[in-house]
Amino acid sequence: MILSRRPDVERFLSAPTKGVRAVLIYGRDRGGVHERADILAKAATARPDDPFDVSLLTDQDMDGDGGRLADQLSAQSLMGGRRLVRLRLSTERAAIDKQAAEALKVHAEGRYNPEAFFLVEAGELGRDSALRKAAEKAEGAAAIPCYEDEPGDVARLVREALSKDKVSLASDALELFVARLPRERGVARQEIERLALYLGPGSGATAKAEDLDAFFGVEPESSLATAAEDAFGGKLAAAHAGLRRAIAEGEAGPAAVRAIGNHLTRLRRTLTLAGNGAGLAEAAKASGVFWRNEREFLRQARAWTLDQLDQLQPDVLDADRACKTTGSPDTLIAERLALTIAGRARRLGL
Repeated sequence: MILSRRPDVERFLSAPTKGVRAVLIYGRDRGGVHERADILAKAATARPDDPFDVSLLTDQDMDGDGGRLADQLSAQSLMGGRRLVRLRLSTERAAIDKQAAEALKVHAEGRYNPEAFFLVEAGELGRDSALRKAAEKAEGAAAIPCYEDEPGDVARLVREALSKDKVSLASDALELFVARLPRERGVARQEIERLALYLGPGSGATAKAEDLDAFFGVEPESSLATAAEDAFGGKLAAAHAGLRRAIAEGEAGPAAVRAIGNHLTRLRRTLTLAGNGAGLAEAAKASGVFWRNEREFLRQARAWTLDQLDQLQPDVLDADRACKTTGSPDTLIAERLALTIAGRARRLGL
């Protein structure tokens, strides 16, 4: 069984379907995966933190002892409650993937302890993953993919979290804050908690966009995002200056390359949505483009094509790998990538 629609996922997490013994939650957003797994663990067993009834395993446990997972799934509860076995996978090794897939299949069929609940957390799994296939096909199992939150989902998360501390954001401040939030759920929640403390828990304050200036301050990530935008806009001098400014603020080459990659991804998604019938401005908003950057972004989206962006993708990946090589001049690698993109943008008339 596959659960991907948000209402279906939320219903299942709060009240797991009877007869489902094994659940796989996976996705690039590890914070989101872990958050959903914690919610499900609390619904699946009365004591999710009880060391007598809960077993937590990792890749290393399976690598060192191939039968350990089966043993834990076969064990009976010592306290009379429902046993919970959690497996957290941090690698994509085929051998571990197959071991976990076989254990999930057997347990879903009730051939271990049928009263135990098996909960697997994993990163991004491709269609060829044996574990993903097993969770999708087994009758007593469910697969829940975690996609990156859309801007609307992030805004809802911010509103709900802040309301618990009796503070809120005006519409302009909410849009600004959402645009600056990282898409990794765990990090985003930390930023929301920091904002709640800044506004004063229980104060009833409603902040406007200008009220957040001191909260944001001057962030290196902002300089990197601006430098990436300038590079794709053909502004060589501005892109170079933005990178230098971010480096002076404490950022390094890998973060600069990542910012460039993020901008490329946003352009690709916008053009893909537009190619499927969406209006260009609508597609840009769906891709997380902040309204203050919309005019420049749309100018770039009208100049670049998907083919041209695809040609850039290997350069970005190569730069990312090179930056992470020991002893590499990562800042120079990032600068060269930005200037290369800016040069191509100029040839497009930007």
